Amino acid sequence: MYDKLAAIRMIFDGFVRCQAVYTVGENCTIDEMLEAFRGRCSFRQYILNKPNKYGIKIQALVDSRTFFISNMEVYVRTRPDGPFKFENKPSSIVKRMITPISKTGRNITIDNWYTSIPLVNELLENHNLTTVGTLRKNKKEIPPCFLDTKRREKNSTLFGYSKNLMITSYVSRKNKNVILVSSMHNQGVIDTDSGDQNKPEIITFYNSTKGGVDVVDELKGEYSVSRVSCRWPLTIFFSLMNIAGINSQIIYWENTGNVITHRNYLRSLGRELAKEFMINRLAIPTLSIQLRSTIMKITGIKKQPTQPEQHGSVKE
Repeated sequence: MYDKLAAIRMIFDGFVRCQAVYTVGENCTIDEMLEAFRGRCSFRQYILNKPNKYGIKIQALVDSRTFFISNMEVYVRTRPDGPFKFENKPSSIVKRMITPISKTGRNITIDNWYTSIPLVNELLENHNLTTVGTLRKNKKEIPPCFLDTKRREKNSTLFGYSKNLMITSYVSRKNKNVILVSSMHNQGVIDTDSGDQNKPEIITFYNSTKGGVDVVDELKGEYSVSRVSCRWPLTIFFSLMNIAGINSQIIYWENTGNVITHRNYLRSLGRELAKEFMINRLAIPTLSIQLRSTIMKITGIKKQPTQPEQHGSVKE
């Protein structure tokens, strides 16, 4: 088998083409979603800090302002040789995820699983994308003074600069050191709105643009079509249905300016999708009076549709 996603590939790839109908904003984020699944699956994941713990991991590119999901990729561990064999290194995943926005001058916010100095430089030079991300402390490019927190005061910040990048080290409390890198910022500025915490502006920006995928997970969980299943293709399909409800509402809101709750939007969407089917049911002569009345009330029909004439033999 060349493709581990063969059972859902056609539907999944067709859905991801939704990126063609919406243009994301200037700030995007890349992060992982975990679709709850405990059945048999060769690429099922265990992630401790996720509510569901076990499931299917999906990488997603999300608009940080509207939460529109622009691109997705299912993590399937090692891929067999063939047309669907790709590297699973974090930098390779990021470069595949940014395909819809490459060379557009946007900013990408990522966490320390994805971030590396070579990746940030490559995104800037080859893809015209700036990056803001947290850095793990084992990166060799980090100056030693940024790692030593014993002599630094609480809420203190260090800034470091290179040709295209800025590195920030912020000590929020004792032995807690947050290191970020940015190709978007070129000046170390303290956010005055943070009060006594004296947070650098880069951390405020990171916090405001990083939570896009988490918000999507919350929206999916509030009103979900998912059902417990032992078949992983169904789990992915349910996830696509939930995402479709979110993406379609964002497009509706952008086109009409009509801001309604997600609950009311999904109710209206379901009724509109079923309206034609319900109207066709009214033509059934054996339909119960109660059900006929309910359908007319939901669809807003005031008058019973004319039933088609019955064709048959003519009695003399």
